[in-house]
Amino acid sequence: MPKPRDVDAQRALLSGAVWQVLAADGLPGLTVRAVAERAGCTTGLVMHAFPTKRALLLHARDLLHQRTAERADATESAGGPPAAVLRDVLGHAVTLTPEAADEARVWVGFLAAALADPELAARHRAHNRSFVARLTRLVGACRPRWSHARRERTAKRLVALVEGLNALTAADPDTYPPATHREAVNTAVRELEG
Repeated sequence: MPKPRDVDAQRALLSGAVWQVLAADGLPGLTVRAVAERAGCTTGLVMHAFPTKRALLLHARDLLHQRTAERADATESAGGPPAAVLRDVLGHAVTLTPEAADEARVWVGFLAAALADPELAARHRAHNRSFVARLTRLVGACRPRWSHARRERTAKRLVALVEGLNALTAADPDTYPPATHREAVNTAVRELEG
């Protein structure tokens, strides 16, 4: 019987492989065989950890949320002026690096899949609402006198900005390079500071 840490290591290996397949080949390329090939293991091992393609998808969606939430948590924990923290959290959410480009492609794939899958849609909504709540809190730190409703409206506009940029970049990175993302975030935060 494998040791618990071996199981954790296998799951981490498979999680990485799922992510690599999604980033390179999108949802259509996500198969048990493709994950096994990326992980350098058997399809049986993949099926043991993730018995269905849907289990792979749900795990990968949660992994995407976990990665982005951990970066945002670290940014918030580092502290600083409220506008700088908000700018940095938004900066982690847009496509500024090759890794972020992978995340954007994966996110767009999940969004498309969620349209036809109620469980993925529910997962997507929950993670999006978590991001809206985080940004509402950060906007409130910048504008403490604003009502909660105004903070939330502003947060939703910021979410639409970064997710719209990510979606457009996933399909057309030449038109929406990192400089465009950086400028859009900086402009939005400057306007908020007003």
